[in-house]
Amino acid sequence: MNERNLFCLEHMLECIIAIEAYTEAVDVKTDERTLDAILRHLQILAESSKRVSEELKAVYEDVPWRELAGFRNVVVHDYLAISTERIVPIVRRDIPALKERLLAILATMGKAPGH
Repeated sequence: MNERNLFCLEHMLECIIAIEAYTEAVDVKTDERTLDAILRHLQILAESSKRVSEELKAVYEDVPWRELAGFRNVVVHDYLAISTERIVPIVRRDIPALKERLLAILATMGKAPGH
C-alpha cells in the first residue's frame, strides 16, 4: 500500500466531511463565508487528488481525477469564473458521489474510516 496515496485519499475525505458540515444548516447560495470555506476545501481536495499516484488513478478510472485537477486550476487561477450556480451542484451532486467512491477505495485498502 502506498502511504502517500492513503494520506491523499484520507485528506480528500476529510475535506468532503468539512464541506458537508458547512452545508448542513446554511444556505450556500446566500452565505458568503460558507461559500468561501467550501471553495477553500474544494481547492485543497482537488490539490490532494493531484498527488495521488498515476498507478492508483489508472486502477480507479471512474473517479474524475482530471476534472478534479481542472477544477483546482479554476479555483486557484480563474476564481472570478466561480459562481454560486457552479458550486451548489458540485456540493449537492458531485461531492456525495466522490465521498462514496473514496470510501470504497479506502475499504479496498483496508482503511475504511467510520464516516
